[in-house]
Amino acid sequence: MLHWFRRRAEVQRTAEKLYGSVVAAARNPGFYRGMGVPDTPEGRFELVALHLFLMLEGLKGQNAADPELAQRTIEAFVTDMDDCMREMGVGDMVVGKKVKRAAAAFYERASIYRAALAGQGSELEAGIVQYVFEGDGAARDGAARLGHYARAAAELSSKTPFDKLVADGSFARLLKANGAEEVS
Repeated sequence: MLHWFRRRAEVQRTAEKLYGSVVAAARNPGFYRGMGVPDTPEGRFELVALHLFLMLEGLKGQNAADPELAQRTIEAFVTDMDDCMREMGVGDMVVGKKVKRAAAAFYERASIYRAALAGQGSELEAGIVQYVFEGDGAARDGAARLGHYARAAAELSSKTPFDKLVADGSFARLLKANGAEEVS
């Protein structure tokens, strides 16, 4: 019985660490300065959603895939969205609805990104233009570079734990390789 509690606490700590890595990767200023991602709550949400998707897909690709770890990481995301909404001044009566919409938006994007990464066409870049750049067709260059980054990051995270890639600077190097200024 005690083993179950220890395992659950260990999974929770690991999930929080992974989610912290997701946020750290998404907050790299190179996305905003070098790729032109809007530095707004919506732009930051989109990068967190993209990196959370990449991390979860990476978990699936690793032998130690753990559905409980994935679920706990998503719960950390939902808790963070709740905290962010409250910090932005959203009232208690509305927070739940907005968090539910944010979670639904994440799953919608994850579905689109998953299908796009499975193909070799421009669906990923189209999804990035639609969501990250809010439909701004002039942002095609940034969307193409972010798409290349996402494909390379998905490949890396399927082989190496996400938090290690963030800690060792792999994602920052990917950003630089895809035309973002070096910021780590």
